[in-house]
Parts: sequence; structure tokens; C-alpha cells
Amino acid sequence: QVQLVESGGGLVQAGGSLRLSCVVSGRTFSSHIIGWFRQAPGKEREFVLARTWSGSRTYYADSVKGRFTISKDNAKNTIYLQMNSLKPEDTAVYRCAASASLRDPPATRDFDSWGQGTQVTVSS
Repeated sequence: QVQLVESGGGLVQAGGSLRLSCVVSGRTFSSHIIGWFRQAPGKEREFVLARTWSGSRTYYADSVKGRFTISKDNAKNTIYLQMNSLKPEDTAVYRCAASASLRDPPATRDFDSWGQGTQVTVSS
């Protein structure tokens, strides 16, 4: 079982940047996929981006391409979500999640370990 803890959310003006962190603990494999999802009030959960633990594959939602990136600090077992050029529509609770599925690309239902989430609010 993998445990995940997010941090780094907050309030930022449109056009600004934030970096979210997801500390991963437990038994991980190179094929594990760590993903970021978000959910705004009244909306369904939305996939944002993900990468394999090894870094061999990365997946992006079209809505964040060119603005968001995902990276990993091996020494800290932490996955980062760098968010640039933020828009009010990026406002949501962001959660990281882990999947051990080998499906490529992964489906949301493949993610079975979830963090608690961190709030990101972008003001206009």
C-alpha cells in the first residue's frame, strides 16, 4: 500500500504560479503511476497529469499542457506539480493518487491510493 500526503496549496492571483508537493511512502515500484487530479465545487473529478515512478512516461490533460509540469525528487520521495499561468478555472482541490496498473494510459479507476487533497484558489 502506498501513502500520499499533499501540500503547497493556497491563494494566488491569475497568472501566478504554485508548486504542489506529494510525499509518497510505502512500497513503490518503477511502474507505479503517480497522478494529480482536481475537483472543483459542483464538478466531477478531473485528471490533470501523471507520470510513472521511473519517469519513463508522462501523461497530461489538454487543459494544462504548456502550463503545468510534473517532476520528482528521488531523495525526498516527492512528486511535484508545478503550476504556471494559473487561471481562475484552475481553482479546485488537488489530490495526488497512485496506481499500480500497467494500463497505458492509466484510467482514473486504476488509482487506488489517494491523498487528502490541498486547496488551490486562483483569483481573477
